[in-house]
Order: sequence, then C-alpha cells, then structure tokens
Amino acid sequence: MCGGEGTRLDAAVEKPLYPVAGTPMIERVRDALAASSVDRTYAVTSPATPRTAARLDCPVIETPGEGYVADLDAALADARVSPPVLTVAADLPALDAAAVDAVLEAARGALTVAVPVGRKRALGFSVDAAVRHRGTLVAPAGINVVGEGDRLARTRDLRFTVNVNRPADARAATWLLIDAPSTTFQPEVQ
Repeated sequence: MCGGEGTRLDAAVEKPLYPVAGTPMIERVRDALAASSVDRTYAVTSPATPRTAARLDCPVIETPGEGYVADLDAALADARVSPPVLTVAADLPALDAAAVDAVLEAARGALTVAVPVGRKRALGFSVDAAVRHRGTLVAPAGINVVGEGDRLARTRDLRFTVNVNRPADARAATWLLIDAPSTTFQPEVQ
C-alpha cells in the first residue's frame, strides 16, 4: 500500500519515497517482501504517487486515492488478487523478511497486527487510530492478512511499532533503525 499523500510529513517527496535512515521507506518494505516467503508483490498506488509507481519493479495496481480503506478495497477488487492477501503499508521502514514471514505463519486466515499505544508513544511515534483489545489500547501496525475470519495479534516488536506519518516519527524511526536492538515477533493472538 503505497498511495498515501504524506501531507502530515510536509515533505517535498511522495510519502513512500520519504527517506528514513538514508533509504526511502518503500525500498525498505520492498526489500523485506522480496526476501520473505511472499511469492507475488503488487504496488498499490494512487494519483498522489506517480514517482513511486515508476520506481518500483513490480506490477502496479492503481487506485483512486480516496483513502487507505477505499484504496485497499480497490486493490482487492483487482482480478489478479485473491484472498488471503498480505497487506503492508509503505511507511513501515523497520520491517524485515523475518517479520513478514512471522505474520504469514501466525495468520491462518485473516490477521490484524496491532501494537500497544503506550509502546508507540513511549518510543516517540504518533498514533492516529486505536481500539481497545483485552483492556489495552492498541494501534494498527500497518501489516495485515485479509482472508477468512477476524483475528488480532498484539505485539511489542519494534519492527511493527515503527510507523512513519510525521517528521517526529521519522526521527524516532531513524534512531531505532540505527541504535535499537532487534526483537522477535511474539504475537498474542485472540
């Protein structure tokens, strides 16, 4: 999912091309997917991301750019795509192949990955959406499996906590990518 305008980043580049620790976020996500067990990747773009679409070496699904949910629905309606489908936001620069594979292994149908809001805020990341899950406020991580069922995996793993929407998020992400130790995805699935 790489069609976001990135207005909150207030940058001169498209959001997926915004550099974190010197590398555009979309390249970090692309590399994680390429090294994972994912067998086919599509870039879901919008009219706001023509440079991103031109830069990627995978098939593109062009969406209207009416927001994440509407664009996801448009992508899922494409004849080349059928569930289960792994969806990954372009603004997850700490993602790696092991994290992607851990989500796929945990999925067994549909899966939403979420991070405790307190964890995100303690590390300096903004939170735009949250739900209460078993007494804890959690934020969507930006990686999901669309399929049968409805399950949520809650994790404190840094690779899912790092989500860049604002300049302060990019600063926190850069610090974590350079200085933080790696962690392991250990979901609490319900």
